[in-house]
Amino acid sequence: MNTALSLAGWREPVRTNFHGILVSAVVALAAVSLAEHYRMSAMLFALLLGMALNFLSTEGRCVPGIRFSASTLLRLGVALLGVRITLGQITALGALPVAMVVLSVALTIAFGLVLARVLGYRNRFGVLTGGAVAICGASAAMAIAAAIPADADDKVRERATIFTVIGVSTLSTLAMVAYPVIAALLGLRGGEAGVFLGGTIHDVAQVVGAGYGMSKETGDIATIVKLLRVAMLLPVILLISLVYRRPRLAGGSPGSKPPLLPWFVLVFALLVALNSAGLIPAALQHALQALSTWLLVISMAAIGMKSHLKDFATVGLRPIALMLSETVFLAVLVIALLIAVR
Repeated sequence: MNTALSLAGWREPVRTNFHGILVSAVVALAAVSLAEHYRMSAMLFALLLGMALNFLSTEGRCVPGIRFSASTLLRLGVALLGVRITLGQITALGALPVAMVVLSVALTIAFGLVLARVLGYRNRFGVLTGGAVAICGASAAMAIAAAIPADADDKVRERATIFTVIGVSTLSTLAMVAYPVIAALLGLRGGEAGVFLGGTIHDVAQVVGAGYGMSKETGDIATIVKLLRVAMLLPVILLISLVYRRPRLAGGSPGSKPPLLPWFVLVFALLVALNSAGLIPAALQHALQALSTWLLVISMAAIGMKSHLKDFATVGLRPIALMLSETVFLAVLVIALLIAVR
């Protein structure tokens, strides 16, 4: 009897969410196919295709599953990013590149905070855009947005997340083309070029493309430096969670505080530890990496479906200037640090 009740309890959420998850997955599949053909960001395609199907999120059987995909599947995809990182990869770089990455991430987020306030935006928009630029592009934007508690401005948060994903994906694609040229003009070769590309380009795929386009050595170092930036998600999201536990900043009532650590951050940290200890078999590691990528693309498609194009008609130039300035700041900072330590 208890087993039957338990199965029934699981069956109802699956039935409720099935249609929305299925349509989000179909959109994600189309987005990945387009991304492979045009060599662009799958998340960007998923977002745009999802926005074209916005009507599915307003009424009908797909609504609960779209919401589930945009929230729970997003957090699960972020958590599984932990299988990409080991402590051995970080220590293999040496102290100097690690210090440069930590410093550049911290200063870029701080720069985003300050500039957002100057431009008249709330702190959370500066953290969102600065974190996306500083850490790992669209994945970081989605992870940071998931760590910020929902409040009365939840629609504003979703719109800010979508704009950040569009902006950071576009800038990352441009950087993949432009930054190897800049590295060559500045005389950066081998390891220096790898640190520059891995420390500045937003998305992992674009780092790989730019790095190995220069040389194998550059590609190897760029990829490891980039994964170190991905690892910075953990302390950044922990700090965000601590800050937004304060009710005044979270926008909640005096008695409402989010958890000290979101569950997906704990899973992220656990996977990093297990992967570092060599307890995750290679086949499982590759499978979880692929699952993480698919979950993030599916959730991005769902977020797109929940969005309205009319919401972006009044965006203006200020947020574009904010993200472009953060991108330029990060590139100049990393170049300056590389020159300083020569």
